Amino acid sequence: MSSPASAPRRYLSDLLAGVTAAAVVLPKAMAYASVAGLPVAVGLYTAFVPMVLYALLGSSRVLSVSSTSTLAILTATQLGLVVPDGDPGRLLTVTATLTLLVGAMLMLAAVLRLGFVANFISLPVLVGFKSGIGLVIILDQLPKLFGVHLQKENFFLDLYHLGQALPQSSWLTLGVALVTLVVLVFMEWRFPHSPAPLLGVGIGIALVWGFGLNEEGVAIVGAIPTGLPALTMPDLTLVLQLLPGAAGIALMSFTETIAAGRAFMGKEEPEINPNRELVATGLANLGGAFCGSMPAGGGTSQTAVVRSVGGVSQRASVVTAAMALATMIFLAPLLSWLPSATLAVVVIVYSVGLIQPGEFRKIGQIRMMEFRWAAIACLGVLLFGTLEGIVVAILASLLGLASQTAQPRVYVIGRKPGEDDVLRPLSEQHPDDETIPGLLILRPEGRLFFINAQHVAAQIRQLTETHQPEVVVLDMSRVQDVEYSALMMLMEGERQVRDKGVALWLAGLNPRVLENVRRSGLADQLGESRMLFTARAAIRQYQQSKGLA
Repeated sequence: MSSPASAPRRYLSDLLAGVTAAAVVLPKAMAYASVAGLPVAVGLYTAFVPMVLYALLGSSRVLSVSSTSTLAILTATQLGLVVPDGDPGRLLTVTATLTLLVGAMLMLAAVLRLGFVANFISLPVLVGFKSGIGLVIILDQLPKLFGVHLQKENFFLDLYHLGQALPQSSWLTLGVALVTLVVLVFMEWRFPHSPAPLLGVGIGIALVWGFGLNEEGVAIVGAIPTGLPALTMPDLTLVLQLLPGAAGIALMSFTETIAAGRAFMGKEEPEINPNRELVATGLANLGGAFCGSMPAGGGTSQTAVVRSVGGVSQRASVVTAAMALATMIFLAPLLSWLPSATLAVVVIVYSVGLIQPGEFRKIGQIRMMEFRWAAIACLGVLLFGTLEGIVVAILASLLGLASQTAQPRVYVIGRKPGEDDVLRPLSEQHPDDETIPGLLILRPEGRLFFINAQHVAAQIRQLTETHQPEVVVLDMSRVQDVEYSALMMLMEGERQVRDKGVALWLAGLNPRVLENVRRSGLADQLGESRMLFTARAAIRQYQQSKGLA
C-alpha cells in the first residue's frame, strides 16, 4: 500500500499527464473529425464526454478514449453513404445516430458476454487491415495539403486523379503544410510524445492570422461554436441503414480499446476485463451520441503519452477532458483560424504508424500463409472500401483458421537413441532418431472432425504404404477431441489396413476421446489389447510380442 505522502505525487503526475495528453489529443481529435467530414468541434466533443465516461467505468488505469484514425475513416465512409451531399445539419444527426448504435451494440455485446469477439481478427490480419486504413487516410488528406479537391471514388482512382490535379496546387497551402510537417517530424524525432501537434497547430494559426493567408486562398477551419455541446437527437429511422456500418465500427472500437489497454497495462495493475471494457466503451458512446460526439474508442498513441509522462490513473483522462471543455469555452474563436492543411498534416503524421512494412516482413519470415492473410486484408480495404475491408479481414482470419484446422500434420514418431522415454517427430534436426522395425508410430495433432478427417486419413494411408509396417500405432496424445466423422474414418481405416495384414493400435487417448471411441464401437472392433495407455507402452507390447528386449 502506498504511503499518504505519495498521494500528492500521484495527483501531480496525473495532472501533468492529463495536460500533456490534451496537447496531443485535442489537435488530433479535431483532425480526425475533419477526416470524417465533420466540423472540428465534433472532435473536441469526442475528447470530452466519452473520455469522462470511460474514466469512470473502464478497467484500464491509463487508457485514453476519444476518436482514432481508424474509427474516423470508418465513420467517414458511413457518412458518405448516408449523406452524399454533405449537408451539415444532416451530418450531425447521422453521426449521433451512428454513435448511438455503436454504443448500443457494445452494450448488447456486454450483456451477451461477447468479449472474446475481439480475438476474431488475428494479429496478421489486423496489421494488414490497419495498413490499408493508413494508406486510405493518407490519400484522403493529401489533396488538402496541395489545396486541390477530388471527387472520391476508390483508392486507386483517387490516386490517379490526384496526380492529374497536382498542376493546380496552391503553393501557399503547400508551404503551410510543409512548415507544419517539418515541425511535427522534428519534434517527434527529437522529443517523442511531446506536445508536437499543439505546436504545429499553433504555428499554422500564427501563419494564417499573421499573414492573412486565408485571403490568399489558404483554406481554414472557420467558425467553431463556443460553449458546451448542444443536445443532438438521433434519427431512429436511420437504424437499419446504419446498422452494418455501426457493427464494423463497434468491432474496431472494441478491438483497438482492448489492444491499447493491454499494451499499456502496468505490471502490478489489474488485468483488462473485456466485458467491462464493452460496458465502458458502450456507455461512453451512448453518452457521447447525445452531445455531438463521433464514435470513440481507446487510442494507442494518446495512451502512450499518458504513460510516458507518468500518468497512473484515470484522473489524467479527466484532466484531458477538462482541457477539452476549456478549449470549447475559451479557445474556439482562435481555432477558427486553423488551416485545413495543418490538420491534414497532423492526420498524416499520426496515421503513417498504421502502415507497418516491418511487421509484414516479420510475419513473412515466420509464416507465409499469415503474410498472405495480412496482404489480403490490406488489399480488401484498398479495393472494396473500409467497412467492406472489415468483412474481408474477418473472412481472411476465419478462412485462415479453417485452412489450419483442415490440414493438420500427421507426424512419424521416432525414439531418441539411448533414451527409451524420449519420443519425438522425425526431423532433419535429429537424423539419428530410431524407429522400431515393423512398428510405425503416427501422431496426429489437434481436433479430428469432419473438415479434416479425410485429410488425416489420406496421410495415414500414404505413410502406411511408404513404411510397410506390421503394426500402426496412432498416438492420440495430442488429439483433444474426435468427432463422429473422424471416428467413422478410423473404423473404416482399421478395416482397410486389416485386410492388408496390418494391425491398427490406438495409444494415449484422453478420457473424453476414449469415451467416444467406446460409444462408437471402435473399441470393440479393436479389442482392449490394441488400446494402449501411451505410445511407449505400445512399443513395449510390440517388442514383447516379437520376443525383443
